[in-house]
Amino acid sequence: MALVAYSLTTRLRPQITSPSASSLPPRHSLSFPNPNPKGRRSMQGVVVVPNAQSFPIQEAVSLLHSSPPTWKSSLLCNLFIFLLGSPLLVSGLSLQGIAAAFLLGTLTWRSFGPPGFLLVASYFVIGTAATKVKMAQKEAQGVAEKRKGRRGPGSVIGSSAAGCFCAFLSVFQVGGAAFSHLWTLGFVASFCTKLSDTVSSEIGKAYGKTTYLVTTFKVVPRGTEGAISLEGTIAGLVASVILATGSLLLGQITAPEAVICVVASQIANFGESIIGALFQDKEGFRWLNNDAVNIINISIGSILAILLQQLILILSQ
Repeated sequence: MALVAYSLTTRLRPQITSPSASSLPPRHSLSFPNPNPKGRRSMQGVVVVPNAQSFPIQEAVSLLHSSPPTWKSSLLCNLFIFLLGSPLLVSGLSLQGIAAAFLLGTLTWRSFGPPGFLLVASYFVIGTAATKVKMAQKEAQGVAEKRKGRRGPGSVIGSSAAGCFCAFLSVFQVGGAAFSHLWTLGFVASFCTKLSDTVSSEIGKAYGKTTYLVTTFKVVPRGTEGAISLEGTIAGLVASVILATGSLLLGQITAPEAVICVVASQIANFGESIIGALFQDKEGFRWLNNDAVNIINISIGSILAILLQQLILILSQ
């Protein structure tokens, strides 16, 4: 292609050679007002009028490539991806849930760019797939998520509150450059924690042979608050490793920090099971529903990851 372009340029060169200065009339006779001040001038002195319809497209393309992301570019990119992924979104979220997820996606893109958005998208895809596993069996046992696993705005907020908080801290540069990476680490850890919790719960309901209450280790029915199973625990650990590894490959965190995220997620999920067993649905704690427990869970995972990272950094000095 380059050789063809060069050949055509060579053959046409005699035809576009500018006339000599002596053949031109006096300078003042060439002073015409430019009817299109916004037009661009070619090498031969010809004014080329751009297509007015191309301006919105060019602006959209430039927005898509904005680095760092702006609110406008984040909104545009998020809208484009949501339109493409609408069939999957409808299968996993209610209409109100989609609206909440759209706000989350825009904030995520603005704060952490495409890597952060891809992390949240991976969490959603894997979590939705785990929720759909053996849905008929879960419904028959009365342990399935409502609306066939289509989560509402409360679930979206409960799953992303800690990540959104870290995103806001990052956008407004709280703590300056010294803290910017900590907010990224907290963001990643929060979604590793939530994905691990979702997958362990859903796989445990589907395949857990024996479920134990975390506080007493007595055998309890599947779906009991605070219950754990070997199958679900292993699945949750694997899910956390997958998401942390993905974040590592995307350049958001380092390898030691990926390990920290996995460890923090497992500690947080164990704590969440204890909270569920001791307080959830108990007298005086009716406010402690699944969404509230999720916020506590992911907040523990996010904070714990930041503290572990700082502790390791201090000990290594």
